[in-house]
Amino acid sequence: MSKMVSPNPIHPFRALTLSAIALSLGLFTAACQEQGPAPTSGSSPASPAATGGLKIGSLLPATGDLASVGQPMLAAVPMLVETVNQCGGVNGAPVTLVPNTDDQTDPTAGADGMTKLAEVDKVAGVVGSFASSVSSAAAPIAARNKVMLISPGSTSPVFTERAKKGEFQGFWARTAPPDTYQAQALAKLAYDKGERRVATVVINNDYGVGFEKEFVQAFKKLGGTVINEAKPTRYDPKATTFETEVQAAFSGKPDGVAAVAYAETGALLLKTAYEQGLSKDVQILLTDGAKSDQFPTQVGKTADGKFILTGALGTVPGADGKALAAFTKLWEAKFNRPPVEYAPQAWDAAALLVLAAQAAKSNTGEGIQSKLREVANGPGEEVSDVCEGLKLLREGKDINYQGASGNVDIDENGDVVGVYDVWRVEPDGKLKTVDKVRLQ
Repeated sequence: MSKMVSPNPIHPFRALTLSAIALSLGLFTAACQEQGPAPTSGSSPASPAATGGLKIGSLLPATGDLASVGQPMLAAVPMLVETVNQCGGVNGAPVTLVPNTDDQTDPTAGADGMTKLAEVDKVAGVVGSFASSVSSAAAPIAARNKVMLISPGSTSPVFTERAKKGEFQGFWARTAPPDTYQAQALAKLAYDKGERRVATVVINNDYGVGFEKEFVQAFKKLGGTVINEAKPTRYDPKATTFETEVQAAFSGKPDGVAAVAYAETGALLLKTAYEQGLSKDVQILLTDGAKSDQFPTQVGKTADGKFILTGALGTVPGADGKALAAFTKLWEAKFNRPPVEYAPQAWDAAALLVLAAQAAKSNTGEGIQSKLREVANGPGEEVSDVCEGLKLLREGKDINYQGASGNVDIDENGDVVGVYDVWRVEPDGKLKTVDKVRLQ
């Protein structure tokens, strides 16, 4: 795990700006390559002892089952910190960003990483994690150490229930909506496509099992049947073969199969289904965990050179916030391409950390926690520009931050409600957004 670099004679604002730009560009270049070494992210500003400023970190997957989906998010946090420090920082000092701690899409590594961030790096807030299973392991550690943890992508409904029980003491929130809503969107998509008998196959963790539960309820409510409801098909996150699972999910001749999976293992599962001749004429339904530009290639092609996944449909939390246009412009100027999924959510998570710290006039996790919902929900002046929000807060005014991903109104359980994109795998293997689903 990376450590902070010692202070250097360069002014801390300048040091952070230069390092964040270089690392953001390096990260995104690596993330966009189909093959290549996993990046580490972050910046090397002056230490908090030198600046006395807010210190934050990130806990995101540079490696593991979600690396191809999660890596592009790694550039968003340094970009936000760079932007904030160019307009005066927080509480009169530049924000210090600890280099990203790679959670490896593994709960044990995530717990270790969260412990390091909280107890060694002594951060006040963390953007992370992406995998629900990792956040599930990290959130109690964050709460125990009074570190504000905001996830840009952990969507399991389990967090809502745990928050209701008071497990997180308010030190948990997310800028991506829970799968309670995405499951409803996917169920509606399947039913509207004419599917009446579907099966599910899910990764056996908080994300997969939580999504499965909500999907089954939603699809049945619409009038459909989940043919393996009584004996659901779940696979081990560390599995390397899937013959048994695909037989269980596909053998009942369903109209469609909802595969709630991560990219690496999900690709092997769907490739196995094709190779066993089970997926012919079956509508494949996918979710955000598998949505990456590389996924169709990972699953592979047919003997005549066509992509196996052609025609597969999926859902993913979209972005439609008031700050999206400005965020997109900034992202495209740096990376020469539109932002990818979850980059807006990562930007908003980091934005909420800095805005809440400024509102609290405190660089502690407790300070951030105390003002998070106030800056996210209002009442106050609506602002979509982080720098404008910080300016108003310095003047003692109240704000209501309108994010890039959405309005990021956070409820008492740390949840937001969002919009969903419907995506399809085209014959050339490209992923195309073909519709949107909004749930209220």
